[in-house]
Amino acid sequence: MRTLSSWLSIPPDSDFSLYNLPYGIFHTGDGRARAGIAIGDRILDLEAAAESGLFGKRRFFRKIFAQNTLNEFIALGKPVTGRIRKKVQDWLTQPSAPANAEHLLVNRLSAHMLLPVRVGNYTDFYSSIEHATNVGKMFRPDNPLLPNWRWIPVGYHGRASSVVVSGTPVRRPWGQILPAGQDTPVFAPSRQMDFELEMAFVIGKDSALGEPIPVDKAEEYIFGLLLFNDWSARDIQRWEYVPLGPFLGKNFASSVSPWIVPLEALKPFRVKGPKQNPAPLPYLQARGAQNYDVMLEVAVSAGEKSVQTIVSRSNTKYLYWSMAQQLAHHTVNGCNVCVGDLMASGTISGPDTGSYGSMLELSWGGKEPLRLNDGSSRAFLENGDKVIMRARAEREGIRVGFGEVDGVILPETNR
Repeated sequence: MRTLSSWLSIPPDSDFSLYNLPYGIFHTGDGRARAGIAIGDRILDLEAAAESGLFGKRRFFRKIFAQNTLNEFIALGKPVTGRIRKKVQDWLTQPSAPANAEHLLVNRLSAHMLLPVRVGNYTDFYSSIEHATNVGKMFRPDNPLLPNWRWIPVGYHGRASSVVVSGTPVRRPWGQILPAGQDTPVFAPSRQMDFELEMAFVIGKDSALGEPIPVDKAEEYIFGLLLFNDWSARDIQRWEYVPLGPFLGKNFASSVSPWIVPLEALKPFRVKGPKQNPAPLPYLQARGAQNYDVMLEVAVSAGEKSVQTIVSRSNTKYLYWSMAQQLAHHTVNGCNVCVGDLMASGTISGPDTGSYGSMLELSWGGKEPLRLNDGSSRAFLENGDKVIMRARAEREGIRVGFGEVDGVILPETNR
């Protein structure tokens, strides 16, 4: 009798282990979207698994998984989504392959991945003290951190309509730019295209308008995490951000990985965050380990077929403000959240140059261009450049991966 492992290929360094089980939405060329779970080089087709009776209530779960987003599934709540995850783990760890294994498992290479959730609202935070300090040093050398930064998780409301799935090309945007030494802006394509290495969490439970989410209850509202690249046009951003913050320099595109790692999979990787000084106000004070030890990596290639250059290695453990604090602050005024909302961390930079999470920092405002492996150099991203972000966590034989989020810069349109 063939074992289940004969249907699966799970190398030791695979992003998608038996423990991980991230959720996504895919089709196999027929355009028929459905939910799946990544495992090794395969995807468990959750619609087909529901039809086979794996979860009980065939008609109900088949309808839930035959959707073009995960919103309806996530909205069932953690008692249900956790039970589905446990059922899948039990099925995958059977000593012999079930008769329907081949029917339920899809080759991941043949799948076309879609945006995993319908994003109603998107908020971007500014939660890395290293990143905030670096940017401040460039523009305010005498006062890098503004007075409020250590007191509140600074953030802004972004544009949900331009959140796109990994692999979607990004068009170089036009906007107003103030040339150096001039007083009058020009209308031109951005010449300082950048990436921002971020982690985002997906809201898994609606809250009521007017009712804050306490910091110690925040994780009840977080379904899972995914990789996030908040593309940025630094020259447009620099001119517009005073007095109300990011606008056209950010809202043209944000890329997400197609796989959402459930929060439960990250329990072994909890760590304490940086010491917060001064101590936060009581509503932001959280107990225990609130951060996660997830290794992050950014690669850049000068064209689709060019060799990749690793330009950054960072970690989510560096975040000064935790996800729980971000959500508690976001809702302390009574703002409600909805299933599928995205909350991104802001650029995650570490303490040394090789761990900076943006080209703005890596090239120090363009003054120190990076040398790529093909011999070219970059102060900012050029047309045809591809950015690939990866994330994984490993501890005591347990490995959890997030897959990749990538995108290629396309030339601006003619105006």
